[in-house]
Parts: sequence; structure tokens; C-alpha cells
Amino acid sequence: MEGVRKWWQELAGLALPAECGGCGRARTVLCPECRAALGGTAPLRVRPVPEPPGLPAVHAAARYADEVRAALLAHKERGVLALARPLGAALAGAVRVGLGEEGVGVGEGPPPPPPGTVLLVPVPSTPASTRSRGHDPARRIALAAAGELRRAGLAVRVAAVLRQRRAVADQAGLSAPERLDNLVGALAVVPGGARVLCGGPVVLVDDLMTTGASLAEAARAVRVATAERTGRGEGAGVVYGGLSREGRGVQPSGAGEGGAGRGPGRDPRGSVAGRGAEGVVCAAVVAASPDSFEINRN
Repeated sequence: MEGVRKWWQELAGLALPAECGGCGRARTVLCPECRAALGGTAPLRVRPVPEPPGLPAVHAAARYADEVRAALLAHKERGVLALARPLGAALAGAVRVGLGEEGVGVGEGPPPPPPGTVLLVPVPSTPASTRSRGHDPARRIALAAAGELRRAGLAVRVAAVLRQRRAVADQAGLSAPERLDNLVGALAVVPGGARVLCGGPVVLVDDLMTTGASLAEAARAVRVATAERTGRGEGAGVVYGGLSREGRGVQPSGAGEGGAGRGPGRDPRGSVAGRGAEGVVCAAVVAASPDSFEINRN
């Protein structure tokens, strides 16, 4: 009997989470208190300082600290894959708020579906990181978020069309400008991906934003691909301006599509007037550095 009990305990340990991903409480994926820390408040607009050129409006579900930090690291580095669902639910909330602030599906109650299917485009991990972890955290969370949004009545799909086109240095320990230089030109849309991206509003998604360099580079790659697809040239028909290693200036879009940064066609929150379906609408993350929430004070 003792042997059977031990066997059952080992089997249960494989099937059930050993501890809460946030605080370590036994036998739960994420305890009620940690769930509240992750998604208990409305997602907010966040902006890193300094803000990299070309960064779209970003909304985050939570501050990257304490239980939230522990849960993200448990999912990313320790492979606690059961955390993908609660992290995805938090990301879905940030996506909905971002779409609402950008004028896509604003109104009382559930937002109506926007023109075309909303495309969640995850920022990819490096191939080496994916191999060592055994999964791509941002993509896994994006898939969970898409499920949450579909259950809420939104037409949405995950378009994992970004890939690294050159090697980059480890971002750990780099300053914000160094991270931006390290990543500029590192991402590209896979062949055929531009056709997918032109099918509806694009929301860049990631698990975490610190300096914003990864999201800015992802926005650049999407902008270039959609501009080439539509044949409008690099600056036309898209939301955000270009970046290059030679100069990280923001190039304004065409007048009918709104401008970049805080120029004409853009309100103080960052929503785009007269925006077409092409290009990045906004970005959403599960968590962002606490300092990036400072813009919500006053």
C-alpha cells in the first residue's frame, strides 16, 4: 500500500503544479493573490525612458516586480508551461485596452470586431534561447492570449512571422542605447509573411518590456515588410518611421496615414488618425519595468 501511495504522489507531482509560479504556494499554478498582482488592475499605457524611436503605443498588464517577475521567469526559464494561460489572460487584457485606445473597437461592452482579423505578432526569442529553453515564451503566451480574445468574441490569430536575420549580443547588462544599437536590423519578416500582415490590424506582443528596443525593432521590421508588400515605399501607408544603424531618426508617414511620434495625425495618447490596416497598431506586454508606468502619474 505504501508503494502505491508513493507512486500516486509521484504521478500527481507530474500532473499537478508543485508550487505557485509567483509565491511558491503548494499545488496551484498561480494562487489568487498572485493572479490579482498579474491581472487585478486595468492595463496601462507604458513608456520607457528614454523612448526608442519607432516604438508603438505599448500597454502592460502589470509591473515587472515581485510575484509577477517570479511568474514570468518560472514560465520562461524553468519551463512551467501551465503559467502560459494566466499570463496569456493578462496579455489579452493589455491587447484589448490597446486596441480600444487606438480607436479599434471602442464602445460600451465588448468591442466590435475591427476590419480584418487582429494579428498578434510575437517578438521572437533567439534560436539559441528557444533551443535551450525548449519553447518560445512570447509565442506560447500569445497563443494563450488569442484564445482568451476569441472567447470574448474578437477575431484574432497569432502571426509568428518575425525571425532573426543576424546574430545579436546578449542584452543583459547593456544600456538602453546599446540595446537599441544591438537590435536594429536584427529582425525580418519571413517570406510570405507580409501578405499575412496586410490582412488586419497588427499588435506586437511580448512577455516583458524593459527598454522597448525589441518592440521598436519588431515595429520597424513589420513596417518595412508591409510597405514593400503594398508598394507604397518605405515611409508611406505605415504608422511608424524607420530606423537604421546609420541614423535612428523617425521618418513621418504620409499625411493621410498619420504621422510618427507626436507629429500631425497623432493625439497625445498615441492613437493614429486615418490609419490604414497596414502596419503596427499598438503593442502589448504582460509586464513592463515599474519606471515605465511613470507616465500615468499626475
